[in-house]
Amino acid sequence: MTLNAFNLSEQLASLQAQSLKRTPRALSHGVTPSIWRDGKEFLNFSSNDYLGIAGHYALRDAVVETLNQHGIGAGAAHLITGHTELHEQLERRLALMSGYPRALLFSTGYMANMGVLEALLTPKSTVYQDKLNHASLIDGARLAGAVHRRYPHQDLAALEHWLASDTSPLKLIATDQVFSMEGTEAQLEPLRQLADQYQAALMIDDAHGFAVRATPLPKVDVYMATLGKAVGTFGAFVAGSDELIEFLQSRARTFCFTTATPPLLAAATLAALDVIESESESWRRTRLVAHIVRLRTALIEQGWQLTDSQTAIQPIIIGAADRTLAISKWLEKQGVLAVAIRPPTVPVGTSRLRITLSAAHLDEDIDRLIECLQQARIVFP
Repeated sequence: MTLNAFNLSEQLASLQAQSLKRTPRALSHGVTPSIWRDGKEFLNFSSNDYLGIAGHYALRDAVVETLNQHGIGAGAAHLITGHTELHEQLERRLALMSGYPRALLFSTGYMANMGVLEALLTPKSTVYQDKLNHASLIDGARLAGAVHRRYPHQDLAALEHWLASDTSPLKLIATDQVFSMEGTEAQLEPLRQLADQYQAALMIDDAHGFAVRATPLPKVDVYMATLGKAVGTFGAFVAGSDELIEFLQSRARTFCFTTATPPLLAAATLAALDVIESESESWRRTRLVAHIVRLRTALIEQGWQLTDSQTAIQPIIIGAADRTLAISKWLEKQGVLAVAIRPPTVPVGTSRLRITLSAAHLDEDIDRLIECLQQARIVFP
């Protein structure tokens, strides 16, 4: 048996013909706002480093200081010998910052969502998900074998209709808090009310909101957030009740059976949280909000089709995958990196430029982006 039977060559040719083939391109160095590739500098509008702290000196200093004591790798899973005092300190800090009694570290957000859903759900349970949820939530439900119902994006009337007729003993509503390809936010208060009314648990994936917003969210039963976006490091965590965390420590396979993240990453993340909570660094959120307002105002005036996002994620809906890719490549020639997002990441006919803003961007960076997009309207009428 060989891979020839899978017709990979034909499948790759088909992806290429549809402008859907993907290939990573290596960077030489740089973080937001500027990166270097093939000897050329680009303004980076495709990073999730929303607060602009991935390259902050405090994080680098924390890594260097920790390196001599702990080395690189953790060497084992958390339940063996991989769990250090730094991991323990970080979990306590994340619980406090997110407003829950306990928190549990995971290696990635994908692993966190997969682990939680596989541990909590059974074939006798029902999970309800927004149609535009992240792939990790979808895959977690599939892995659990639960009854899986995906309501149209933000259509809570459809969700309530299903909940009202559901007699299953275990019900869970899972949603992105900030939808990664839309930039829009879940209606958390109404979702909480529906969960309470129909005796369902509520889980949110706050990967793109954690540490960015200044005000706390309403409490949910399972809170997941990542550390590789606004926090600027790597990894993820789940927060909730003491019982939830104790249960996940024993039953979440993606926690139990994988090596812990390096201790130096825990140290860097603790340093990042210090930066985020420092009054002297509060300008980061203020500047980010100003960038969002300024860019949206300009792009609406230029006639681009936007979503209703008020977050750092500002998608420009183009439509066809080939046209989206062509605009992205043209912007790249102008020194602006705005990656084309195409199916299956988004539905067919909704390919987009996913513009992401950062506190690290300067006003002149936003000016340059606006200018280039104005020119793109002429080049691609």
